[in-house]
Amino acid sequence: MRIRTHGALRTAVVAAALFGVAGTVAAQDKKNVTEPEVRYQAGGSPLASEEMHQNIDPKAPPMTKAEFDKARQIYFERCAGCHGVLRKGATGKPLTPDITMARGTEILKTFIKYGSPAGMPNWGTSGEMSDAEVDLMARYIQQVPPTPPEFGMEDMKKTWKVIIPPEKRPTRKMNNYDISNLFSVTLRDSGEVALIDGASKKIINIVKTGYAVHISRMSASGRYLYVIGRDAKINLIDLWMETPDNVAEIRVGLEARSVDTSKNKKYADKYAIAGSYWPPQYTIMNGDTLEPLKIQSTRGTTVDKQEYHPEPRVASIVATHDKPEFIVNVKETGKVLVVDYSDINNLKTTEIGAARFLHDGGWDVTKRYFLVAANESNKIAVVDSKTSKLAALVEVGRIPHPGRGANFKDPKFGPVWATGHLGDETISLIGTDPKGNAKNAWKVVRTLKGQGGGNLFIKTHPKSTNLWVDTPLNPDAKISQSVAVFDIKNLDKPFEVLPIGEWAGVGEGAKRITQPEYNKAGDEVWFSVWSAKNQQSALVIVDDKTRKLKAVIKDPKLITPTGKFNVHNTQHDVY
Repeated sequence: MRIRTHGALRTAVVAAALFGVAGTVAAQDKKNVTEPEVRYQAGGSPLASEEMHQNIDPKAPPMTKAEFDKARQIYFERCAGCHGVLRKGATGKPLTPDITMARGTEILKTFIKYGSPAGMPNWGTSGEMSDAEVDLMARYIQQVPPTPPEFGMEDMKKTWKVIIPPEKRPTRKMNNYDISNLFSVTLRDSGEVALIDGASKKIINIVKTGYAVHISRMSASGRYLYVIGRDAKINLIDLWMETPDNVAEIRVGLEARSVDTSKNKKYADKYAIAGSYWPPQYTIMNGDTLEPLKIQSTRGTTVDKQEYHPEPRVASIVATHDKPEFIVNVKETGKVLVVDYSDINNLKTTEIGAARFLHDGGWDVTKRYFLVAANESNKIAVVDSKTSKLAALVEVGRIPHPGRGANFKDPKFGPVWATGHLGDETISLIGTDPKGNAKNAWKVVRTLKGQGGGNLFIKTHPKSTNLWVDTPLNPDAKISQSVAVFDIKNLDKPFEVLPIGEWAGVGEGAKRITQPEYNKAGDEVWFSVWSAKNQQSALVIVDDKTRKLKAVIKDPKLITPTGKFNVHNTQHDVY
């Protein structure tokens, strides 16, 4: 049990009251937040390395330039994900000087050190920050928030490189790989992706990319692979080359998460689109060179209070298959933008009000309806791509995080799409057949219970009867190092736990298991065994039918593997 003086406890209670939370703020007293949520929200930002101007306010506690720079780096590494780049609040509360200076340094120090039941981590008592760093941060958040630089067309073109022009690329596939069964595997901390042959399980190439690649996406033809790092660097990889490698690259901002390409047959491979966290904008590019063509800001008003928000981050982007449209999800405003790219000089955008903090999602099995998690609103927004209207807002569990979700046929309720959650152990199954099962459409028809909170990805395949659920952010190592698998034909049956981390045989390390991904045939499931940069990681491949270990891929070059994207399944939105 943590012991504090009466004075410290009294100050903690005052801090909690001033910041709109209840009760004491020791870590063990938190009731409204879970450790997986804290781990997810407090991730680092590439903006930590960007130079920013210190605007000195004489009313704020004094800070040297060195102190300011150190505190700014800590803020963007640990705090910006919740409180926003400009500290105006995102999933966390605003920390602007009009609020923080009124609280004072001592109250702020207590709040930072002990945390709060509403979600503020106990940075000091957990050992994440020293007392000196707590004091530093208490003074920093009373300063005028520094503004990162904008990143416009001129900035983008300075980073744009066409390594091999289209006219000098192969006119036919020059290798013997089945590139439709190739896997693009994110090597998070080394700034690379591993291209792995799904048949032989051999590494074809390690390709240099931006930092912490978030996703890989395929062109409509299946030739070009697009990857985007958190530092907003996009790499275009040509899979027809003898050894697939980079043919173009660009940065579209200072921090980003999403990229996709035009999937409509008339515009196949013509355009690419990327969304930025900072600056808040999306960019349309030439599909085969990444030349930037159009930048659109996403700054605007929120769907709930209709208040202006200066930094609405672009979360997921998907391309419709039957129309020349991109669906762009804007996190802080809670708006879904349907962007018609048939004439980018006269861009037409339909704005759909959904719910705040839109994040990730995927198509239903018909590819008419797009389901996206509004994670801090605990809702799934359903967008009808045929009418460009909101079909429903569905209440689900705590912080849904579906990845692309999972489509299958529930034996009782018919076609469903499933999501797991970061904040609790539930898995929500939502009916997706308004024609055949109207009474079940856009409702949670069944709730399963998995191993625990901390789920990031859920997966199945049209040829499978298994539903796989990871829990890499769960604080219990036994849970984070294993996966749960449900029998779709009998969902009342308890899930089976498979010890993927143990099967990897990599020795010491975190061995967090993340992102089940099927091969093209749908008979293998690939898992990342994710340990630290200086520890051994691996990929574990399981036979989907028998649920038995099939293969383990180990290589010193597999550094911190996380996301995996099979070319065929990504190209055709199979999940």
